[in-house]
Amino acid sequence: MPNKPVSTWEDSREEFIAQWGALGSNWGINRTMAQIHALLMTAPEPMYTDEIMQRLHISRGNANTNLRELNGWGLIRLVVKKGERREYFEAEKDVWKMFIIIAKERKRRELDPALGVLKGCAEQTKGENAGPGRDFHRQMKELQEFVEFGMKVSDTVAGMKHASALQWAIKLLG
Repeated sequence: MPNKPVSTWEDSREEFIAQWGALGSNWGINRTMAQIHALLMTAPEPMYTDEIMQRLHISRGNANTNLRELNGWGLIRLVVKKGERREYFEAEKDVWKMFIIIAKERKRRELDPALGVLKGCAEQTKGENAGPGRDFHRQMKELQEFVEFGMKVSDTVAGMKHASALQWAIKLLG
């Protein structure tokens, strides 16, 4: 059977999937996980594992591991189709919800542990009264306060409705 011509949107979709994968690497998630997310995010219908494997040229183990991880993040969900034994997956397509999910997950995985280190260092050096020890303690406290402030801002924005957050951002940037 001859290959059917690929439409313009499919070419663009392939470019998006490749670039989303590259961006994912910069954001601290693996390329394949980001590519699966991009594929499902742009899929007109839920997809099953074999389709994902074939489309991205990845192994079953790689697909299953990354599908579990994306599901754990809440970025994709399992879809049951009546009369089908296969497991289908679809991505969250609401951009605001995706942003909130990713922000919360990154906070849990990255900022919470960093804040724990800063608090520990500040606590261990609170008795330093002079010289480099005092300077180190002050630096740790300032970093702790900055991270806590950033987390409060992030939590506030994540708790807002999309329209409210946009209005707030427009005021902030205007």
